[in-house]
Order: sequence, then C-alpha cells, then structure tokens
Amino acid sequence: MSLARLFTVCAMLLALAAPAWADVSRDQAAAAAQRQTGGRVLSIDKTEVGRRIVWRVKVVTPRGEVRVVFIDADAGRGG
Repeated sequence: MSLARLFTVCAMLLALAAPAWADVSRDQAAAAAQRQTGGRVLSIDKTEVGRRIVWRVKVVTPRGEVRVVFIDADAGRGG
C-alpha cells in the first residue's frame, strides 16, 4: 500500500470518529469518501488490503477526476 493510501485510510478513521465497537457501514464509508473528495460515489465494495478489511470507494471529483478512497471497515481496529 502506498504511503498516500495509508494516510488516506488513517485520516478517514479519524474523520469517522466511530466508537471502537462500531463497524463502518457501506453508507458511512460512502459519506466519508464524499466528504473527503467533494465527489460523487461511482462504486463501493468491501475488500482486503494486507490483513485489513476496507471499503474501496470509487468517486468522481467535481473536477472530473476518478479517485479511489479506502475506508477501514472496522473502525475499532485503528491505524
């Protein structure tokens, strides 16, 4: 995983500020990606990055750029 992607995942965990016991839902992950990019969600699926389960959210930004944002699916695990 690139440093930029790792930073994105960590930043989104902080932004979500979910309780340690709460799983991040599909809708919460989509909303977090929208807040971060200001874009529109194109697709979202659950996948594994390393040993972590993450939401992979593809968005199109207001400038027309397609970006992929990774959101940790289990906010209780941190990092």
